[in-house]
Amino acid sequence: MDSLLQVELTSHERDVLLRGLRYVRSAIMLETRDPSSEDTRRRLSQLDEIQNLSQRLENSDPLAVHS
Repeated sequence: MDSLLQVELTSHERDVLLRGLRYVRSAIMLETRDPSSEDTRRRLSQLDEIQNLSQRLENSDPLAVHS
C-alpha cells in the first residue's frame, strides 16, 4: 500500500513539476520499444500514472499565505 505524502509547493514549483512531467511523458512516448503486448501495457501504465499525477497537480488549489 502506498503512503500519502503531503508537500507544500508554490505555484512556480508546481509549474516546474508539470513541465518536468511533460518532459518525462515525451521521453516515454519517443522511447524505442518492442511491439510486444507486455511492453505496450507497461508503457501505457507509465503514461497513465504521469497523466494522473499531472491532473492532480493541475487541479490543486493554491492556499493563501498569510504574512
